[in-house]
Amino acid sequence: MPCFDLLAVPTPCFVVSRDLLERNLRILADVACRAECRILLAQKAFSMFYFYPLIREYLHGSTASGLYEARLGKEKMGGETHVFSPAYKERDMEAILALCDHLVFNSFNQWERYKKEALHQGKSCGLRINPERSTQDHALYDPCAPGSRLGIVAAQFSGKNLEGIEGLHFHTLCEQNADALEVTLEAVEEKFGAYLPQMRWVNFGGGHHITRDDYDRERLIRCVRDFQQKYRVRVYLEPGEAIALNTGFLVAEVVDIVENNGQIAILDTSAACHMPDVLEMPYRPPLSGSGLAGEKAHTYALAGPTCLAGDRIGDYSFDEPLRIGSRLVFGDMAIYSMVKTNTFNGTPLPAIYASEQGGLTPVAAFGYGDFMRRLS
Repeated sequence: MPCFDLLAVPTPCFVVSRDLLERNLRILADVACRAECRILLAQKAFSMFYFYPLIREYLHGSTASGLYEARLGKEKMGGETHVFSPAYKERDMEAILALCDHLVFNSFNQWERYKKEALHQGKSCGLRINPERSTQDHALYDPCAPGSRLGIVAAQFSGKNLEGIEGLHFHTLCEQNADALEVTLEAVEEKFGAYLPQMRWVNFGGGHHITRDDYDRERLIRCVRDFQQKYRVRVYLEPGEAIALNTGFLVAEVVDIVENNGQIAILDTSAACHMPDVLEMPYRPPLSGSGLAGEKAHTYALAGPTCLAGDRIGDYSFDEPLRIGSRLVFGDMAIYSMVKTNTFNGTPLPAIYASEQGGLTPVAAFGYGDFMRRLS
Protein backbone atom coordinates (compact mmCIF):
# COMPACT_ATOMS: atom_id res chain seq x y z
CA MET A 1 0.00 0.00 0.00
CA PRO A 2 1.48 3.40 -0.93
CA CYS A 3 2.34 5.66 1.98
CA PHE A 4 1.20 9.00 0.55
CA ASP A 5 -2.04 10.94 0.40
CA LEU A 6 -3.96 9.80 -2.69
CA LEU A 7 -5.93 13.04 -2.73
CA ALA A 8 -2.78 15.18 -2.76
CA VAL A 9 -1.90 14.37 -6.38
CA PRO A 10 -3.73 15.03 -9.65
CA THR A 11 -4.84 12.07 -11.74
CA PRO A 12 -3.48 10.35 -13.63
CA CYS A 13 -0.16 10.61 -11.83
CA PHE A 14 3.02 8.60 -11.46
CA VAL A 15 4.48 8.67 -7.95
CA VAL A 16 7.94 7.25 -7.27
CA SER A 17 9.12 6.56 -3.72
CA ARG A 18 12.63 7.69 -2.83
CA ASP A 19 12.76 5.25 0.09
CA LEU A 20 11.83 2.24 -2.03
CA LEU A 21 14.24 3.29 -4.76
CA GLU A 22 17.08 3.68 -2.27
CA ARG A 23 16.32 0.23 -0.86
CA ASN A 24 16.91 -1.26 -4.31
CA LEU A 25 20.05 0.79 -4.81
CA ARG A 26 21.54 -0.45 -1.55
CA ILE A 27 21.01 -4.04 -2.67
CA LEU A 28 22.64 -3.35 -6.03
CA ALA A 29 25.59 -1.55 -4.46
CA ASP A 30 26.13 -4.50 -2.13
CA VAL A 31 26.10 -6.92 -5.08
CA ALA A 32 28.55 -4.75 -7.01
CA CYS A 33 30.89 -4.57 -4.03
CA ARG A 34 30.86 -8.28 -3.24
CA ALA A 35 31.04 -9.39 -6.87
CA GLU A 36 33.68 -6.73 -7.63
CA CYS A 37 31.77 -5.73 -10.77
CA ARG A 38 30.20 -2.52 -12.00
CA ILE A 39 26.47 -1.91 -12.25
CA LEU A 40 24.91 0.66 -14.56
CA LEU A 41 21.38 2.05 -14.92
CA ALA A 42 19.68 0.94 -18.15
CA GLN A 43 17.76 4.12 -18.91
CA LYS A 44 15.38 2.36 -21.31
CA ALA A 45 13.53 1.02 -18.26
CA PHE A 46 13.72 4.03 -15.95
CA SER A 47 14.62 7.57 -16.96
CA MET A 48 13.28 9.71 -14.12
CA PHE A 49 16.36 11.90 -14.01
CA TYR A 50 15.07 13.71 -10.93
CA PHE A 51 16.52 10.74 -9.06
CA TYR A 52 19.74 10.40 -11.07
CA PRO A 53 21.88 12.17 -8.42
CA LEU A 54 20.65 9.60 -5.89
CA ILE A 55 21.32 6.69 -8.26
CA ARG A 56 24.81 8.01 -8.92
CA GLU A 57 25.61 7.62 -5.20
CA TYR A 58 25.20 3.85 -5.55
CA LEU A 59 25.87 2.87 -9.18
CA HIS A 60 28.70 3.45 -11.64
CA GLY A 61 26.87 5.20 -14.47
CA SER A 62 24.27 4.60 -17.16
CA THR A 63 23.64 2.80 -20.42
CA ALA A 64 21.93 4.28 -23.44
CA SER A 65 20.29 3.02 -26.61
CA GLY A 66 21.11 6.10 -28.66
CA LEU A 67 22.05 9.75 -28.67
CA TYR A 68 19.28 11.21 -26.52
CA GLU A 69 19.61 8.67 -23.71
CA ALA A 70 23.39 9.06 -23.83
CA ARG A 71 23.08 12.81 -23.40
CA LEU A 72 20.57 12.44 -20.57
CA GLY A 73 22.78 10.00 -18.69
CA LYS A 74 25.93 12.02 -19.20
CA GLU A 75 24.39 15.35 -18.24
CA LYS A 76 22.10 14.30 -15.40
CA MET A 77 24.00 11.46 -13.73
CA GLY A 78 27.58 11.30 -14.92
CA GLY A 79 29.86 8.39 -14.17
CA GLU A 80 30.42 5.96 -17.02
CA THR A 81 28.25 6.30 -20.11
CA HIS A 82 27.84 3.15 -22.23
CA VAL A 83 26.00 3.20 -25.56
CA PHE A 84 24.63 0.38 -27.67
CA SER A 85 22.41 0.68 -30.74
CA PRO A 86 21.41 -1.90 -33.36
CA ALA A 87 22.62 0.64 -35.92
CA TYR A 88 24.18 4.09 -35.61
CA LYS A 89 23.40 6.90 -38.02
CA GLU A 90 26.41 8.82 -39.29
CA ARG A 91 24.88 12.18 -38.40
CA ASP A 92 24.69 11.14 -34.71
CA MET A 93 28.11 9.61 -34.34
CA GLU A 94 30.08 12.77 -33.58
CA ALA A 95 27.75 13.66 -30.71
CA ILE A 96 27.65 10.09 -29.38
CA LEU A 97 31.43 9.88 -29.32
CA ALA A 98 31.59 13.13 -27.36
CA LEU A 99 29.34 11.60 -24.68
CA CYS A 100 30.24 7.94 -24.31
CA ASP A 101 32.98 5.96 -22.59
CA HIS A 102 32.05 2.54 -24.01
CA LEU A 103 30.59 2.12 -27.50
CA VAL A 104 29.11 -1.23 -28.51
CA PHE A 105 28.47 -2.21 -32.12
CA ASN A 106 25.85 -4.66 -33.38
CA SER A 107 27.64 -5.74 -36.57
CA PHE A 108 31.10 -5.91 -38.07
CA ASN A 109 29.86 -3.59 -40.80
CA GLN A 110 29.12 -0.84 -38.24
CA TRP A 111 32.41 -1.49 -36.44
CA GLU A 112 34.41 -1.11 -39.67
CA ARG A 113 32.49 2.04 -40.57
CA TYR A 114 33.11 3.89 -37.31
CA LYS A 115 36.12 2.27 -35.66
CA LYS A 116 38.75 4.73 -36.89
CA GLU A 117 37.11 7.75 -35.28
CA ALA A 118 36.02 5.84 -32.16
CA LEU A 119 39.54 4.57 -31.49
CA HIS A 120 41.06 7.94 -32.33
CA GLN A 121 38.93 9.48 -29.58
CA GLY A 122 40.01 6.81 -27.10
CA LYS A 123 36.66 5.08 -26.71
CA SER A 124 36.51 1.54 -25.37
CA CYS A 125 34.77 -0.37 -28.15
CA GLY A 126 32.89 -3.64 -27.98
CA LEU A 127 30.69 -5.97 -29.99
CA ARG A 128 27.29 -7.27 -29.02
CA ILE A 129 27.15 -11.05 -29.35
CA ASN A 130 24.19 -13.40 -29.69
CA PRO A 131 24.74 -16.67 -27.81
CA GLU A 132 21.72 -18.18 -29.60
CA ARG A 133 20.48 -19.76 -26.37
CA SER A 134 16.96 -18.67 -25.42
CA THR A 135 16.04 -18.74 -21.74
CA GLN A 136 12.49 -17.39 -21.96
CA ASP A 137 9.16 -17.88 -23.76
CA HIS A 138 8.33 -14.27 -24.69
CA ALA A 139 9.52 -13.93 -28.30
CA LEU A 140 8.87 -10.17 -28.21
CA TYR A 141 11.55 -9.81 -25.53
CA ASP A 142 13.91 -12.62 -26.58
CA PRO A 143 17.12 -11.35 -28.25
CA CYS A 144 18.13 -14.97 -28.90
CA ALA A 145 14.98 -15.90 -30.83
CA PRO A 146 15.54 -17.19 -34.39
CA GLY A 147 15.97 -14.27 -36.77
CA SER A 148 16.92 -11.83 -34.02
CA ARG A 149 18.60 -8.64 -35.25
CA LEU A 150 20.35 -8.17 -31.90
CA GLY A 151 23.93 -9.37 -31.57
CA ILE A 152 26.48 -11.08 -33.80
CA VAL A 153 26.31 -14.88 -33.95
CA ALA A 154 29.49 -16.90 -33.49
CA ALA A 155 29.64 -18.06 -37.11
CA GLN A 156 30.12 -14.45 -38.24
CA PHE A 157 33.29 -14.07 -36.15
CA SER A 158 35.23 -16.46 -38.37
CA GLY A 159 38.17 -14.72 -40.01
CA LYS A 160 37.39 -11.32 -38.48
CA ASN A 161 40.10 -9.03 -37.14
CA LEU A 162 39.25 -8.02 -33.56
CA GLU A 163 42.08 -5.52 -33.16
CA GLY A 164 40.70 -2.53 -31.28
CA ILE A 165 37.81 -4.47 -29.71
CA GLU A 166 38.11 -4.42 -25.91
CA GLY A 167 34.82 -5.96 -24.85
CA LEU A 168 31.88 -8.20 -25.61
CA HIS A 169 28.31 -7.46 -24.68
CA PHE A 170 25.31 -9.76 -24.48
CA HIS A 171 21.76 -9.19 -23.32
CA THR A 172 19.56 -12.29 -23.22
CA LEU A 173 17.40 -12.03 -20.09
CA CYS A 174 14.04 -10.48 -19.21
CA GLU A 175 12.86 -10.38 -15.58
CA GLN A 176 14.86 -13.54 -14.84
CA ASN A 177 16.85 -15.13 -12.04
CA ALA A 178 20.52 -16.10 -11.85
CA ASP A 179 19.89 -19.63 -13.11
CA ALA A 180 19.02 -18.18 -16.54
CA LEU A 181 22.30 -16.24 -16.47
CA GLU A 182 24.19 -19.48 -15.88
CA VAL A 183 22.58 -20.98 -19.00
CA THR A 184 23.61 -17.91 -21.00
CA LEU A 185 27.18 -17.96 -19.68
CA GLU A 186 27.53 -21.60 -20.66
CA ALA A 187 26.54 -20.68 -24.24
CA VAL A 188 28.82 -17.62 -24.28
CA GLU A 189 31.83 -19.67 -23.23
CA GLU A 190 30.99 -22.45 -25.64
CA LYS A 191 30.62 -20.18 -28.67
CA PHE A 192 32.85 -17.18 -27.87
CA GLY A 193 35.34 -18.58 -25.36
CA ALA A 194 38.23 -18.32 -27.84
CA TYR A 195 37.85 -14.52 -27.90
CA LEU A 196 37.36 -13.87 -24.19
CA PRO A 197 41.10 -13.89 -23.25
CA GLN A 198 41.56 -10.92 -25.62
CA MET A 199 38.96 -8.78 -23.84
CA ARG A 200 39.26 -6.22 -21.05
CA TRP A 201 35.57 -6.27 -20.17
CA VAL A 202 32.36 -8.23 -20.71
CA ASN A 203 28.91 -6.71 -20.26
CA PHE A 204 26.30 -9.23 -19.04
CA GLY A 205 23.47 -6.90 -20.09
CA GLY A 206 20.20 -6.47 -18.24
CA GLY A 207 17.10 -8.47 -17.38
CA HIS A 208 18.58 -9.55 -14.02
CA HIS A 209 15.78 -9.10 -11.43
CA ILE A 210 18.35 -8.61 -8.70
CA THR A 211 16.17 -6.70 -6.24
CA ARG A 212 13.26 -9.15 -6.38
CA ASP A 213 12.77 -10.94 -3.06
CA ASP A 214 13.32 -14.42 -4.49
CA TYR A 215 16.34 -13.52 -6.64
CA ASP A 216 19.41 -15.65 -5.94
CA ARG A 217 21.96 -12.91 -5.40
CA GLU A 218 24.61 -15.26 -4.02
CA ARG A 219 24.44 -17.25 -7.24
CA LEU A 220 24.82 -14.10 -9.32
CA ILE A 221 27.83 -12.97 -7.28
CA ARG A 222 29.44 -16.38 -7.72
CA CYS A 223 28.84 -16.31 -11.49
CA VAL A 224 30.37 -12.87 -11.85
CA ARG A 225 33.41 -13.52 -9.66
CA ASP A 226 34.18 -16.88 -11.32
CA PHE A 227 33.91 -15.37 -14.80
CA GLN A 228 36.13 -12.42 -13.94
CA GLN A 229 38.78 -14.61 -12.39
CA LYS A 230 38.76 -17.09 -15.25
CA TYR A 231 39.12 -14.54 -18.05
CA ARG A 232 40.74 -11.60 -16.24
CA VAL A 233 38.02 -9.21 -17.39
CA ARG A 234 35.85 -6.60 -15.70
CA VAL A 235 32.16 -7.54 -15.68
CA TYR A 236 29.38 -5.00 -16.11
CA LEU A 237 25.70 -5.50 -15.32
CA GLU A 238 23.13 -3.09 -16.67
CA PRO A 239 19.75 -3.77 -15.04
CA GLY A 240 16.86 -1.43 -15.62
CA GLU A 241 13.86 -2.99 -13.92
CA ALA A 242 15.84 -4.09 -10.86
CA ILE A 243 16.71 -0.49 -10.06
CA ALA A 244 13.15 0.81 -9.89
CA LEU A 245 11.29 -2.46 -9.28
CA ASN A 246 8.23 -1.91 -7.06
CA THR A 247 9.15 1.72 -6.39
CA GLY A 248 6.45 3.51 -8.40
CA PHE A 249 2.68 3.90 -8.47
CA LEU A 250 0.13 5.16 -10.96
CA VAL A 251 -2.83 6.92 -9.35
CA ALA A 252 -6.01 6.97 -11.44
CA GLU A 253 -9.62 8.02 -10.96
CA VAL A 254 -12.90 6.36 -11.99
CA VAL A 255 -14.62 8.64 -14.51
CA ASP A 256 -17.66 6.50 -15.31
CA ILE A 257 -19.11 3.02 -14.79
CA VAL A 258 -20.99 1.29 -17.59
CA GLU A 259 -22.69 -2.10 -17.90
CA ASN A 260 -22.10 -4.69 -20.65
CA ASN A 261 -21.84 -8.32 -19.53
CA GLY A 262 -20.59 -7.00 -16.24
CA GLN A 263 -19.50 -3.70 -14.77
CA ILE A 264 -16.86 -1.68 -16.62
CA ALA A 265 -15.09 1.17 -14.84
CA ILE A 266 -13.67 3.74 -17.23
CA LEU A 267 -10.60 5.41 -15.75
CA ASP A 268 -8.63 8.52 -16.62
CA THR A 269 -5.58 6.32 -17.21
CA SER A 270 -5.05 4.15 -20.27
CA ALA A 271 -3.33 0.83 -20.87
CA ALA A 272 -2.55 1.92 -24.42
CA CYS A 273 -1.13 5.32 -23.44
CA HIS A 274 0.21 4.97 -19.90
CA MET A 275 1.04 1.30 -19.35
CA PRO A 276 1.44 -0.23 -22.84
CA ASP A 277 3.21 -3.35 -21.54
CA VAL A 278 -0.21 -4.43 -20.25
CA LEU A 279 -1.13 -4.95 -23.91
CA GLU A 280 2.31 -5.88 -25.28
CA MET A 281 3.57 -8.35 -22.69
CA PRO A 282 0.74 -8.88 -21.70
CA TYR A 283 0.46 -8.69 -17.93
CA ARG A 284 -1.94 -7.71 -15.16
CA PRO A 285 -0.56 -4.82 -13.08
CA PRO A 286 -0.95 -5.05 -9.30
CA LEU A 287 -3.69 -2.85 -7.86
CA SER A 288 -3.79 -1.91 -4.19
CA GLY A 289 -6.71 -3.35 -2.24
CA SER A 290 -8.02 -5.51 -5.09
CA GLY A 291 -8.38 -9.20 -5.88
CA LEU A 292 -8.87 -11.38 -8.91
CA ALA A 293 -12.22 -11.34 -10.69
CA GLY A 294 -14.81 -12.88 -8.39
CA GLU A 295 -12.46 -13.05 -5.43
CA LYS A 296 -14.07 -10.11 -3.66
CA ALA A 297 -17.68 -8.94 -3.62
CA HIS A 298 -17.58 -6.48 -6.52
CA THR A 299 -15.85 -7.18 -9.84
CA TYR A 300 -15.10 -4.62 -12.55
CA ALA A 301 -13.32 -4.58 -15.85
CA LEU A 302 -10.99 -1.57 -15.68
CA ALA A 303 -10.62 0.26 -18.98
CA GLY A 304 -9.06 3.39 -20.41
CA PRO A 305 -10.67 6.47 -21.98
CA THR A 306 -9.30 6.07 -25.54
CA CYS A 307 -11.20 4.88 -28.62
CA LEU A 308 -9.14 1.67 -28.78
CA ALA A 309 -11.62 -1.15 -28.10
CA GLY A 310 -8.90 -3.19 -26.40
CA ASP A 311 -7.79 -0.41 -24.05
CA ARG A 312 -8.49 -2.62 -21.03
CA ILE A 313 -6.25 -2.97 -18.00
CA GLY A 314 -7.85 -6.13 -16.61
CA ASP A 315 -10.56 -7.52 -14.33
CA TYR A 316 -10.32 -6.71 -10.61
CA SER A 317 -12.55 -7.22 -7.61
CA PHE A 318 -13.07 -5.05 -4.53
CA ASP A 319 -14.65 -5.32 -1.09
CA GLU A 320 -16.67 -2.16 -1.69
CA PRO A 321 -18.29 -0.98 -4.93
CA LEU A 322 -16.40 1.56 -7.01
CA ARG A 323 -17.95 4.96 -7.52
CA ILE A 324 -17.33 7.83 -9.91
CA GLY A 325 -14.40 9.67 -8.34
CA SER A 326 -12.92 6.59 -6.64
CA ARG A 327 -9.14 6.61 -6.73
CA LEU A 328 -7.13 3.51 -7.64
CA VAL A 329 -3.41 2.91 -7.21
CA PHE A 330 -1.55 0.58 -9.57
CA GLY A 331 1.80 -0.72 -8.34
CA ASP A 332 5.19 -1.29 -9.97
CA MET A 333 4.62 1.57 -12.38
CA ALA A 334 8.08 3.17 -12.34
CA ILE A 335 9.61 0.77 -14.87
CA TYR A 336 8.86 0.92 -18.59
CA SER A 337 5.42 2.50 -18.09
CA MET A 338 6.88 5.97 -17.58
CA VAL A 339 9.26 5.79 -20.55
CA LYS A 340 6.63 4.34 -22.93
CA THR A 341 3.82 6.83 -22.36
CA ASN A 342 2.20 8.39 -25.42
CA THR A 343 -0.59 10.82 -26.28
CA PHE A 344 -2.73 8.70 -28.60
CA ASN A 345 -6.21 10.26 -28.95
CA GLY A 346 -4.86 13.37 -27.26
CA THR A 347 -4.83 11.49 -23.96
CA PRO A 348 -3.03 13.64 -21.36
CA LEU A 349 0.25 12.34 -19.99
CA PRO A 350 0.30 11.57 -16.26
CA ALA A 351 1.94 14.05 -13.94
CA ILE A 352 5.07 12.87 -12.13
CA TYR A 353 5.59 13.21 -8.38
CA ALA A 354 8.28 12.04 -5.97
CA SER A 355 7.36 10.69 -2.56
CA GLU A 356 10.18 11.65 -0.20
CA GLN A 357 10.85 12.78 3.34
CA GLY A 358 7.26 12.21 4.35
CA GLY A 359 5.85 14.46 1.63
CA LEU A 360 5.15 14.75 -2.08
CA THR A 361 7.25 16.75 -4.53
CA PRO A 362 5.77 17.72 -7.92
CA VAL A 363 8.41 16.84 -10.52
CA ALA A 364 6.68 17.29 -13.88
CA ALA A 365 3.30 18.26 -15.30
CA PHE A 366 2.14 17.98 -18.90
CA GLY A 367 -0.53 19.70 -20.95
CA TYR A 368 -1.85 20.44 -24.41
CA GLY A 369 1.49 21.85 -25.54
CA ASP A 370 3.23 18.51 -25.01
CA PHE A 371 0.61 16.82 -27.21
CA MET A 372 0.72 19.51 -29.88
CA ARG A 373 4.51 19.60 -30.20
CA ARG A 374 4.58 15.93 -31.20
CA LEU A 375 2.38 16.68 -34.22
CA SER A 376 2.75 18.82 -37.30
